[in-house]
Amino acid sequence: MNQDDAVKVLEGVAHLATQLSSDQRTELIELLHSMAEEEPDPLRREFLEDFPAGFGLVEEDS
Repeated sequence: MNQDDAVKVLEGVAHLATQLSSDQRTELIELLHSMAEEEPDPLRREFLEDFPAGFGLVEEDS
């Protein structure tokens, strides 16, 4: 995938994530956690684990 297109897609996902209700955020975070637990590929597992913080679904610890 073209890098510029990939960035646009990720920006769209990040925007959609900010529009979720609290319940929807919680459900998505739980789903990502479950997916990460089942993911055998370490890089994909790390992406899934980091997704909530990286996309603004949770506040990062300072």
